[in-house]
Amino acid sequence: MKNFIALFLLLSGIYGYAQVISGTVFSSEENKPIPYVKIGVEKETSGTISDENGQFSIDLSQADKTHKIRIEVAGFENYTTSVLDFIKNNDQKIFLKEKVKNIQEVKLTPKKFVDKNWGVNTKTKHVLYSVNPELRREDFLGETALEFNASKRSKIKNINLNVASYQSDRPVVMRYVIYSEKNGFPDQNILDEEITVKLTEDMIKSGTFVLDVNDRNIWVQGKFFIGIQFLKEFEGKVTISAALFRTGFIRKFYGNWEKMTLAAPAINIDVKVDKNGKNIKDEMEEDQHEKLSMLTPDIAQYNEESENSVYGKNDSAGKVLELKDAELYYEVYGEGQPLVLLHGNGGSIKEFYKQIPELSKHFKIIALDTRAQGKSKDLIQNNLTYTIFADDLKSLMDHLGLHKVNIMGWSDGGNTGLEFSLKYPENLNKLIIIGANAFPEGVEKSLLNNFKLKAQVLKLENTPDKIKEARLLTLMLHEPDINKKALNKITSPVFVIAGENDVIKKEHTEMLAKELRNSKLKIYTNASHYVPFEVADELNRDVIDFLKN
Repeated sequence: MKNFIALFLLLSGIYGYAQVISGTVFSSEENKPIPYVKIGVEKETSGTISDENGQFSIDLSQADKTHKIRIEVAGFENYTTSVLDFIKNNDQKIFLKEKVKNIQEVKLTPKKFVDKNWGVNTKTKHVLYSVNPELRREDFLGETALEFNASKRSKIKNINLNVASYQSDRPVVMRYVIYSEKNGFPDQNILDEEITVKLTEDMIKSGTFVLDVNDRNIWVQGKFFIGIQFLKEFEGKVTISAALFRTGFIRKFYGNWEKMTLAAPAINIDVKVDKNGKNIKDEMEEDQHEKLSMLTPDIAQYNEESENSVYGKNDSAGKVLELKDAELYYEVYGEGQPLVLLHGNGGSIKEFYKQIPELSKHFKIIALDTRAQGKSKDLIQNNLTYTIFADDLKSLMDHLGLHKVNIMGWSDGGNTGLEFSLKYPENLNKLIIIGANAFPEGVEKSLLNNFKLKAQVLKLENTPDKIKEARLLTLMLHEPDINKKALNKITSPVFVIAGENDVIKKEHTEMLAKELRNSKLKIYTNASHYVPFEVADELNRDVIDFLKN
């Protein structure tokens, strides 16, 4: 019996080892190795890419044996065989048959054709698609794509990729693919030949890598997708700019394509097209995107300026209050009537870098990093609530010996201010809320939908930082929960502030001002949710006037 078991284990080990299959892919006509061929199992999310010499190695021990191996590269017929047949032979030689190229001469009439650019053009460094081989390999070998819809026959001249940052110890090998469309998703590769690039930093000019494909005679009409895939691992990281609220598409190897409505990669194309030709996809999203762009503008400049300021990391002004379940970091500036500054979701003290210098001339500023944000720590993993944040503020006031304070809260900080005014009315003098909401429905629906999607993605990544970020997003999806009756109970003077293009609905802001019995309302023109950044001088003057008069 022991011998039988030993023999069984030995055979099992040999069989398992044999499921790591190696081989080389050749062109059947020229008998030459084909580089960067995609080898994987249909409907599955893992696979491999052949090297420059056409050689590959793939582990099929976890593959569904009822599925098929699929081997493909542009310019050649796809090769498929069953997984069971494929694992019978190691050190395989795979021969791919070249496709017959349909070369069609197209004569252009210069007067009728014009140059246009379609797609996502943002060069933001605030929203990024990150390519990092050190993370999960199957994610690294995935693809991302952007949809286009040409109303007339168009020739693609250039494919442009906006690269926000590039760090690599070697050229980064990437593949471009143009797919047809089926049921709203990428379908078949329509290219007659492979488009592979070895990207180096000096090829990126002014944040854009321009791939000239004019000589490849690529004509498109109707719906199509342009996709990119990184083929070889490298040490470093590449980040691609992305546009919020545009739809992108991703898939892991031969897995199903999925829509990503949170952001789309900054892929755009230069085309030669009839003067009346247009990208219908761009026009469909233009109105919505224009509105959302106003609601969530690019704040990279402000983020950089705040990061370079001393606020939020000033050792001479900063201290830590240790509670039983949290550590609260705060900074104190100036003298006079106390004014507490509460930042927005996922932010920190540094976001008030344009307010602290001016307001500290008139008031004693207590700027607080809210629990689980900035330098403050949350020592438990329970759900976060604005009531908890309000209790934290009360604990800090008790620690500092402050009985009554003014509060200026921005976004989530404003929500905390409302909760504080309800729970500790005797400890509040005046309240200023900027872009606050009494319940989640006060936020633009499109933004809430993206919060939901982003929270799901963060939970799947399952790292401590991502889980914390997901907790903060979940907070905004479920809180606050303050009804009109509760708002009527607040008797302290409240200055209600929002931007003209705020993510908080205008009617919701107006409702707050109406239901708060002792309130003042101001909507700042040409401003979004980022009033403290965008109209800092005007805001500072208004705050000083409200608190002093």
